Amino acid sequence: MSSMVSDQGAKSGDQNFDYMFKLLIIGNSSVGKTSFLFRYADDSFTSAFVSTVGIDFKVKTVFRNDKRVKLQIWDTAGQERYRTITTAYYRGAMGFILMYDITNEDSFNAVQDWITQIKNYSWDNAQIILVGNKCDMEDERAVVPDRGRQLAESLNVEFFETSAKDNINVRETFERLVDIICAKMSESLDNDPSLTANKQGTRLTETPMQQAQNNCNC
Repeated sequence: MSSMVSDQGAKSGDQNFDYMFKLLIIGNSSVGKTSFLFRYADDSFTSAFVSTVGIDFKVKTVFRNDKRVKLQIWDTAGQERYRTITTAYYRGAMGFILMYDITNEDSFNAVQDWITQIKNYSWDNAQIILVGNKCDMEDERAVVPDRGRQLAESLNVEFFETSAKDNINVRETFERLVDIICAKMSESLDNDPSLTANKQGTRLTETPMQQAQNNCNC
């Protein structure tokens, strides 16, 4: 498996890419979704984030083998009152990072509800990685790693413990999700050669590129 590196020169409006994947970060409020996204996209961290209102996104370009993959990564609000807004963005998502906070039992218990949301609102082949965030806060841990691994196995998804603050497994989580999506795409193309990916990313995103150019703040 080849490693992926950031394309530091990529602009949000750059059309030169082979695939575009729409990814969502979901989970209860305050599990660290926004910090996780900022750590990956900007390599920055602040503890001063307020709760996301509605939904926001960043764009990042990576390379896998000889393919240039543009990632449109959506940061969703965890509060129930925004659920109708955020679930509207599930359609067309190729991958989900489903996050809980290792210091918050309730956020871990909510994982199954979020899985149900994915099943109800996304397409069947969407790939999921379960993430236990804030592993730097070991003294406050409420969910041990084995419970996360066991839950991931029961859901047939992969699992990482991460820390946006200490930059632990953030890049690795995104790279693994992209690898899984690419592998599934290759498998689909092998099974049905009539399916060909194009520059506009058929079925990879539901969001018009013009909107992405106007709204992205990366």
